[in-house]
Amino acid sequence: MPTFYYTAKSSEGRNKTGTLEAKDEHNLAQILRQKGFILTSAQNLEERKRKKKRSFTGILKGILGRISLIEKQIFTRHLAVMVGAGFSIHKALGTLAKQTTNQNFKKIINDLVNRIKKGETLADSLAHHPKVFNDFFISMIRVGEKGGNLEEVLKILAQYLKKEHEFRSKVRGAMFYPAVIIVAMIGIGILMMVVVMPKINAMFEELDIDLPLTTQVLMAVSGFLSRYFLIGIIALLVLLIILINFLRSKKGKYFLGWTFLKLPFFNKITKKINCARFARSLSSLMESGVPIVESLNITAQTVGNVFYAKSLIDISSGVKKGKALQESLEEYGEIYPVLVSQMIGVGEETGELSDIMKRLADFYEEEVANITENLTSIIEPILMIIIGAAVGFFAVSMIQPMYSMMEGL
Repeated sequence: MPTFYYTAKSSEGRNKTGTLEAKDEHNLAQILRQKGFILTSAQNLEERKRKKKRSFTGILKGILGRISLIEKQIFTRHLAVMVGAGFSIHKALGTLAKQTTNQNFKKIINDLVNRIKKGETLADSLAHHPKVFNDFFISMIRVGEKGGNLEEVLKILAQYLKKEHEFRSKVRGAMFYPAVIIVAMIGIGILMMVVVMPKINAMFEELDIDLPLTTQVLMAVSGFLSRYFLIGIIALLVLLIILINFLRSKKGKYFLGWTFLKLPFFNKITKKINCARFARSLSSLMESGVPIVESLNITAQTVGNVFYAKSLIDISSGVKKGKALQESLEEYGEIYPVLVSQMIGVGEETGELSDIMKRLADFYEEEVANITENLTSIIEPILMIIIGAAVGFFAVSMIQPMYSMMEGL
């Protein structure tokens, strides 16, 4: 059972601090309430240690304006505890603003406090910061405020953000190894071209022999990088910026989405990732009380692939006209596996669609976890082939003219 460091306040206004063991923050608030105290802040001691280690990172993120998913998750979870303890929204937010180390997030939370004091709802206040709180987050909060069950909605939202963080971490962790290898390979290649190749080029020029085309290409690239290294780096950065802007454009997103759905191996993991996000988002929204049509439209913004986003918008239109969700999904059988439509059909028949979607999300998240665990063993041979081909090309280009020269002696 985790140990929490807490601060609490009695009905007379007396402050109290200490440590207590509890299942979670909600359980801690109940224990303190029985003793006549209201929980004002709580910190898992293990998380507190990690937070101290991350303090510099948190400050740096604040300077850069970035607010991580884990920060939003902690914010949502703490807000749920304070709302459950009887805090007013603006008072709870004020306390959270004092706790955060991210300066940009602190400014945003303080802005929320000011807006709520002026009479705005929490959902409307959050809508002023769309880069931090997306439509998914805002819609759930709005439903919680209207339904009078904000604490429960915040708990569901915190759990969703926790699952999303774990999911992203697994996928990014699997991509880290190949990314490091590719970057290292490019770096070594540039180093060879700038430092080693000019010396070999000088030797070939002195010998005045006919060079193969591959050697001439390497010499030309090496000569350019040696003379115009800064221009080459600037040109590379410009090309990279153009590529990123293209991939963020509508055409770029379609191209990227189509590519990942058509490439062998990547098509399977793309389908599983998007089905997991679709199921998790839809189950969380429906559990919070968001209508199915609105839930589908909001979920379209959470999936990563543009083809899934488009399909969900079309499916929501079909459901709005009276079609069953299963029937609408079956029209997109090329991107939604049969298991998805069949389980949703069972959920619609039994009236437990939200629970079925949650199980479906758990299943696909586990599938993605299994794939990412084995991803290194799958990608490693491919990387070795690419590295071997690059080294072989370089070696042949250098050795072939030397061999030809020795034959002529």
